[in-house]
Amino acid sequence: MEIQASTAVQSFSEIGDIMDDSPNPAVPISGSQKLPVLVIIEHHVLARTCILSILNRELAGFEIVEMATTSGLNWLSGRDVRLIALNIGDKEVTDPSIERTLALLAESYPNAYVALLSNRNDEATASAAMQRGVRGFFPTSIPVEVAIAGLRLVLAGGVYRPLPIIGQDEASNLNKMPAYTGPPELSVVHDSSGASKIMPERTMVDLTPREQHVLAALKLGLPNKLIAVKLKLSENTVKMHIQHIMRKCSARNRTEAVVRWSERLSGHNGHAR
Repeated sequence: MEIQASTAVQSFSEIGDIMDDSPNPAVPISGSQKLPVLVIIEHHVLARTCILSILNRELAGFEIVEMATTSGLNWLSGRDVRLIALNIGDKEVTDPSIERTLALLAESYPNAYVALLSNRNDEATASAAMQRGVRGFFPTSIPVEVAIAGLRLVLAGGVYRPLPIIGQDEASNLNKMPAYTGPPELSVVHDSSGASKIMPERTMVDLTPREQHVLAALKLGLPNKLIAVKLKLSENTVKMHIQHIMRKCSARNRTEAVVRWSERLSGHNGHAR
């Protein structure tokens, strides 16, 4: 009788391990075959469940699937997997096991974006991740709202890295932007005597320090929510600054404002009137 009980316990344990590696969709698979899939690979059940709950609330239009290991990916063969988020914990990206996993993900789902969750928050780890094709690097120390905005950016085809480790030159722009010192644009002004004077236009010079901070963030391709978190502003304030920047740059959209800023810094003045 004791032998039978021991065998039963072992059988249930094995079944539990198998189920833990099987994908757990947020919605019934039968009703979501056409939805794009976002996969969360996290070994710890509690963390996995919390992430799943947050993503279900924040990312509509995706089937969120969670699993403990990459072995569960076999269950998603033929599905439209858009993003795979893998928690590597304290491991280095250069760890052989992580490199094998990244190679497996690239081979199994070449069209899926890969994001890493990490307990590390240093430049070397982030750079190593980006060099291996990772599109999103998310330290577990960042706020939830920032992580969600970063995931949206990756899903839209962008690349996310926390601002403190983007690169010294770019990150410092957000905290201390110097006044515009590039060659000024010139315009011709006629005075009362009929003489012509060449005067510099004040289009970029008139940017306030805060607008310069926002413009530097736009140059990094950051969405409004991330800019707001970094600069400790509300999203509405960020939108207001972007509107001011576009008006002062005579730009029709944020991308054009960034392009014109870059042209001015490089000394090119030909922009559409």
